[in-house]
Amino acid sequence: MTEQLSVPGWPGVATSLVLVALAAAIAYRQRLHLTRELLIAATRAGAQLVAVGAILLILFRHTGLPGALAWVVFMVLIAGQVAGRRGRGVPRARRAATIGVGTGSAITLGALILLGVISTQARVVVPVGGMIVSAAMQATGIALRRLHEDARNARPAIEARLCLGLSAREAFLPHRRSALRTAMIPTIDATKVVGLISLPGAMTGLILAGVDPLTAIRYQIVVMYMLLAATALAALTAARVAESYLFDDAQRLVPLPD
Repeated sequence: MTEQLSVPGWPGVATSLVLVALAAAIAYRQRLHLTRELLIAATRAGAQLVAVGAILLILFRHTGLPGALAWVVFMVLIAGQVAGRRGRGVPRARRAATIGVGTGSAITLGALILLGVISTQARVVVPVGGMIVSAAMQATGIALRRLHEDARNARPAIEARLCLGLSAREAFLPHRRSALRTAMIPTIDATKVVGLISLPGAMTGLILAGVDPLTAIRYQIVVMYMLLAATALAALTAARVAESYLFDDAQRLVPLPD
């Protein structure tokens, strides 16, 4: 029989603010100029989580799968804006990021649902979708940032390939590959050491909820595999879309800001 999970009450949550105060004190004493930003971040996180918790309570009780998928779409739109800001300097970066995150998330989550790997219950689809969207967002942001850096720093080499008669796609191919490698390495490294250095979120949550560790491990394996797919699909899609915006109709590399 599993032990009942002990969840901190609101007094416990309030007490944990001591940890925020400690971090703020360190930032202030070390003159990091991050104290205000740290306090705002902590306040914003608490408010956002309370609001989201209330919304999810309604979703789980009344909307079912359609409501869960609508929430995932909302997360994709927000993630596209965040990843697009990381790729600032790339033309239409937010559009490319949104398409990348949306494609990677839709294919990965859709496969899990259609193949019966996960339940179609809203309380399952929303958190799994959130993990997928988050991973896709991070990979997309990294890929777009690397694309911008390479397109700006390697302009002479790219233009030289274009002068030799290569198409825009062929001239930029080494830099797209570099961006994809950079975007995927963090997830690959995390997959290599999962369970050895840290217990990932899904596994930790299930163990805290009293689930048998071997059962939690099966779920975590699925999570790691789906994150690999989501990051690869999202980064590739975003890179291909962004690449099309980096060249004009005459296949010339457009000017890019620093």
